Amino acid sequence: MREKVSVKTNKWLLPLSWIYGIIIFFRNKFYDWGWFSSEEFDIPVICIGNITVGGTGKTPHTEYLIRLLKDKKRVAVLSRGYGRKTSGFILSDNGDTARTLGDEPYQIKKKFPEIIVAVDEKRRRGIHRLLKMDNPPEVILLDDAFQHRAVKPSYTVILSDYNRPMYKDKLLPVGRLREPSRNAHRANDIIVTKCPNDLQPIDFRILRHEMDAFPYQGVYYSQIVYKRLHPVFSQQESPIQDLEHLKGKTVLLVTGIASPQMIESELNNYTSKIEKLTYPDHYSFRKSDIQNIIDKFSSLTTDDKVIITTEKDATRLMLFGEMISDELKDKFFYLPIQVDFIESEENLQFNEKILNHVRDYTRDRAILKK
Repeated sequence: MREKVSVKTNKWLLPLSWIYGIIIFFRNKFYDWGWFSSEEFDIPVICIGNITVGGTGKTPHTEYLIRLLKDKKRVAVLSRGYGRKTSGFILSDNGDTARTLGDEPYQIKKKFPEIIVAVDEKRRRGIHRLLKMDNPPEVILLDDAFQHRAVKPSYTVILSDYNRPMYKDKLLPVGRLREPSRNAHRANDIIVTKCPNDLQPIDFRILRHEMDAFPYQGVYYSQIVYKRLHPVFSQQESPIQDLEHLKGKTVLLVTGIASPQMIESELNNYTSKIEKLTYPDHYSFRKSDIQNIIDKFSSLTTDDKVIITTEKDATRLMLFGEMISDELKDKFFYLPIQVDFIESEENLQFNEKILNHVRDYTRDRAILKK
């Protein structure tokens, strides 16, 4: 039986939360009443979003959908490009970095060079630009766009962290909710992410009940799967390595993500000798931070040591290659992740729903245009 999860909140900020809640209520109502316009498009537009701020796993779930669709349709991912040093619409090319695209879109383009990746803080404008391409996409994945209501997605998936469920959270700034959890009714599916391995069938039923999902909503359960260690710098001689290679090593763990506890827990399965440098989510590293990492690593009193970071952080750390010696670059690794659905039957159900939606929506919109 699953343990009950508690959520830490800042109750003394409740008056600010009330004001924020009123603003969000009327903003959503203005869209519901049609006072603010929301545009629908002739191709499938699938939104992957959440109600909470950060840390639910949107990027790996977006990558899951890319793997599902990329061999069947021409796929584009459109993101805001959080943390980039640019503005407006940018269509990714080989010259981009995390500075021009943001860390998550750059990570996606690096991993899936065959798909279209674009960023625009105004998603509706971004979709119009994508559709004007000579070879436009056939399906668009909107990364983190549940609150971007100027676009009406054809299908919406929202994520809720098992360790901080949205139904137990509170509105900003008391908690981490961008809007009330009851607004999850706008989604077609809810995925409970970062689930532990030992959930039982009764736990799934309890979770669905606690989510208070509508009958039309699918509720699915995913978990993080850690892959093999990859070198951060392309010129590294160190090959891709299994996590077993960490046994006996000292690890300097460098993270700038919302929830670093999971990667630390995974590394603890292989070594207890872990030193940490923790930065805020999407942290924009500076030269002083890189020097701090170098100094911290040099201070570790062992020769059998490595630096490990997340895949997202690696996209920003690699910008400072000129500061790092070739010898030290050989010690930098990132730990990529993927998501799997806990039950294979649920996996197949979710895949089938997405594939059927893309096929049927494309067909139905084509018929309506005739």
